[in-house]
Amino acid sequence: MHNIGKPASEAQRREQKSIPKISVIIPTKNRADDLRRTLEGLIVQTRRPDEIVVVDQSSVPSFEPAGFPITVTYIYAPHISGAAVARNVAMDRATGDIWLFLDDDVILEPEYVEEIMLAYSPEVAGVSGIITNYTVPPISRRLFETVFVRGAFHDDRQSIYWHADDLRRHGLQRVKQFTGAVMSFRAAALRAVRFDPNLTGGSLAEDIDLCARLSRGAVLVIAPKARLFHKRSAVGRPTGHWLEEHAQSSAYMRLRNWNRGLGDDLCFAWLQIGYALMAAVGSLKRGSLEPFRAWRRGRARGRSLSSQSAKPSSCRYAKETPA
Repeated sequence: MHNIGKPASEAQRREQKSIPKISVIIPTKNRADDLRRTLEGLIVQTRRPDEIVVVDQSSVPSFEPAGFPITVTYIYAPHISGAAVARNVAMDRATGDIWLFLDDDVILEPEYVEEIMLAYSPEVAGVSGIITNYTVPPISRRLFETVFVRGAFHDDRQSIYWHADDLRRHGLQRVKQFTGAVMSFRAAALRAVRFDPNLTGGSLAEDIDLCARLSRGAVLVIAPKARLFHKRSAVGRPTGHWLEEHAQSSAYMRLRNWNRGLGDDLCFAWLQIGYALMAAVGSLKRGSLEPFRAWRRGRARGRSLSSQSAKPSSCRYAKETPA
């Protein structure tokens, strides 16, 4: 075998070694067309990822990796339930220095991966992109968030998404939690952390739970120039009242992570008063008690999931079928 060209210098070898390797992790289920568009968006990136790990829970395989121009580890595992377990399976297979998590229904701008990587500095543990198509909610919802969602329960991501276009001209935005569809982390920050496998189906709150369990002081930022459109495909999405989702998430996070003293106690109690008020308003508008029932269902399920998560998990990953 003959080498062509000059051998790499020591400086070039050091530079190549210092370039971080990027693994993209995508769980998918019954969204073959959406997955194809997401993967096509990765091909045209100004900074291509080094590998993609797809965990497919579909009823039939959604993707054929042969001939794809980026290395793909394709795992067909139709019997596992939920994005949380699928992401855990992918994390155990990913080999990159940076793990970039995407949903299967996002449309990336061409500079997305490059802008994510530019946002990493030595002190940053994780970088999220910005979702450009989340609209500003009605005044009643914003008022509820401002008045009742306080302390640990405050979601500092949402207002950033609402102002995605304005923030494009600004720098990094520090946050305490990410959205699963658009987040990335240094692999080293997640070596001892995994998503809660008890969160099945849509795996509500898997992302904020993971962020809450990172090492103390972990720096998380949103990069406003790393932009994508989140289609939020209707396939597999919950269709119930919004109070059910919120009540489940808050009860789960309260018992699993946000129970550190009087401050968390008061914030949670105040949030429940807000839920009761919104349930009353919703019931009057609908002429039905369904908003109250949704609140109760969500709260009960959140408590149940947190109780399960406090025990050693009996959930095992399904048998994988790599392509």
